[in-house]
Amino acid sequence: LRTDSIPCAVESLTHSSYATTLAIRGDDITVKSYKVESRITSRFCHTTVKSSVVNSGPNAQSIGFNVQIPKRAFITNFTMNVNGIMFVGSVKEKTVARNLYAQARARGKAAGLVRANSQDMETFKTEVHVPPGSKIEFELHYQEMMQRKLGFYEHSLYLQPGRLVPQFQVDVYIYEPNGIASVETPNTLGEHFSGMAKLTSSKDKAHVVFKPSLQQQRKCENCTTSAIDGIFTVKYDVLRDSNVSDGHFVHFFAPANLSPLPKNIVFVIDVSGSMWGVKMKQTVEAMQTILDDLTLDDYFSIVDFNHNVRCWSEELVPGSTIQVAEAKKYIQNIKPNGGTNINEALMRAVQMLVKASNQGMIDPRSVSMIMLVSDGDPTVGEIKLSAIQKNVKKVMREEFSLFSLGIGFDVDYDFLERIAMENRGVAQRIYTSHDASDQIRRFYSQVSSPLLRKITVQFPEDSVSDVTQNHFDKYFSGSELVVAGKVLPSESTTLNSFTTAFAVSHTYTCTVSVTTDRIDLTDGRNNHSFTWGATADITQDRVKVSIVKDSKVMVTVDDKITVMVLLHRVWKKHPTHVDFLGLYIPNNNQYSSQAHGLIGQFGQEPEVRVFNLHQGADPLKKEATMEVKGNKLVVTRGWQKDYRRDKKRGSDVFCWFIHNSGKGFIDGHYANYIVPRLDSFLPLPL
Repeated sequence: LRTDSIPCAVESLTHSSYATTLAIRGDDITVKSYKVESRITSRFCHTTVKSSVVNSGPNAQSIGFNVQIPKRAFITNFTMNVNGIMFVGSVKEKTVARNLYAQARARGKAAGLVRANSQDMETFKTEVHVPPGSKIEFELHYQEMMQRKLGFYEHSLYLQPGRLVPQFQVDVYIYEPNGIASVETPNTLGEHFSGMAKLTSSKDKAHVVFKPSLQQQRKCENCTTSAIDGIFTVKYDVLRDSNVSDGHFVHFFAPANLSPLPKNIVFVIDVSGSMWGVKMKQTVEAMQTILDDLTLDDYFSIVDFNHNVRCWSEELVPGSTIQVAEAKKYIQNIKPNGGTNINEALMRAVQMLVKASNQGMIDPRSVSMIMLVSDGDPTVGEIKLSAIQKNVKKVMREEFSLFSLGIGFDVDYDFLERIAMENRGVAQRIYTSHDASDQIRRFYSQVSSPLLRKITVQFPEDSVSDVTQNHFDKYFSGSELVVAGKVLPSESTTLNSFTTAFAVSHTYTCTVSVTTDRIDLTDGRNNHSFTWGATADITQDRVKVSIVKDSKVMVTVDDKITVMVLLHRVWKKHPTHVDFLGLYIPNNNQYSSQAHGLIGQFGQEPEVRVFNLHQGADPLKKEATMEVKGNKLVVTRGWQKDYRRDKKRGSDVFCWFIHNSGKGFIDGHYANYIVPRLDSFLPLPL
């Protein structure tokens, strides 16, 4: 058994060559077996594709072996066993590979050529020229990290054997140490194979097997062609927790039960001549559904472009029934023609978002995005791709995102992917098949429900190192954020994390604004404004606000959580003091187990022991040692004022002062809890 290298090349496929993606190609050949095995462990998948083929014809011929794999996957190994001789694949520069392949074929020797397209699916194509009677065994290995979308990890295998196979089998093994929440095998191959996939599962393991007999593979009872032609899918979700093993950790973040943030979206649609026909029809169909998804909290507009750029509305408008109906009518009347001016169209979309932001039209909680739909390279205006990338990146603000949809085979998908990723978005290739409009809708559904903004996953100081990305711009419904790194040596056996983000409450949207001058209450529908000279009780949804004249504001949520704000006045024209507010929170508040921050982390009071009381540097303030959260801290005894009973003089309250900005007592770093512009009411110094 000897090992040689197969000359290989990587090149783009044209539309016609892409259509030839049958797993086994060739005339007068016998396919003995075709087997696929995927093993998924902790969201990481290793897939092996094997096939055994015999050249049963009278002449030497080229036999093809094709496998479609996800673009994010990477090939780890490829071998061919030809008549007992093992060939191991290697990657060569495509011109060199073609020459080596041609030379091998001219000498009548076995040779292979691998080609791949630069779309979101790669087509691995190899071709081997063998004499009659030859037996060939193909084996391909590839790996991929599973990505969570719309609440599931979806593992897809593209099965297109092209002929009946006596031994055809697919096995998918799943092992998730923290536990499998759900697993299913939707019938994506059609009714012909309904119920043929068998599933067995336990707490942390699952096995799916698809093994149709030769007769079950036939398109009809007496057919000689295979009905297996499509995507075999396994969907599952997991029980989430941080995994710590061998000095490393992986933290998975996928919160549920959150309400979507409002969004501001500009649809940028290519209406150049190349979009004529099916592409435009499918885009219009998809936009009808997408526009129906908008709510009154969302703002939107449409930019359509060919050699010129037009705006359906120069300003963002709310997603009301009337506005959505007008937008649908506008899109239905589009007639594609002319060139492609991508640069100006994107500039116009960004300007629209910037203008809305500058005019205060954009809710600070909202997510702003641009969705570009195009099928070709720029032909008008700025046509240099690198220049367009630079122009867009220059004008895009940090809070804006760009998502790209590339339609068809002639679009420069790599450009669309780069311009999206540089601007906090993602790209998707849309194939011009019968379900292209569904593909567009599915992509939109993945990004149309932003739940969180500006997410930061943090760990206690000096507990981890070499942390991967832990700051994320957005979190969308059904997806997942992953942070990994090394665990530093510690006496603790657990690793805690805490996450900060901007979100909308899932039960109510109500805005706890109190200043020394007034109290404002907004619930998204009504605005209430009071001076401190008023006494009032307001109930909005599950929030009760009670105002006591010139005294205090009590905010109660669900009768479980109360916050009291006291007003402290000083006499007019006081030379140094100013009016101020005191914030008081009772110990019996019933917080969620997920609550954190300076208040939430002490919702369950930690166990504290104070000992070694002794004289400190200040004779009026003794020092001691405090043991809390496994740390021993030096603390100083002091006093604070409690104004709840005596508003003028206050009561002295005994307390312990934690040194080093609370290090060892609070989670994380003190800077994480600083409120910006807390002193904004103070006059600026001259």
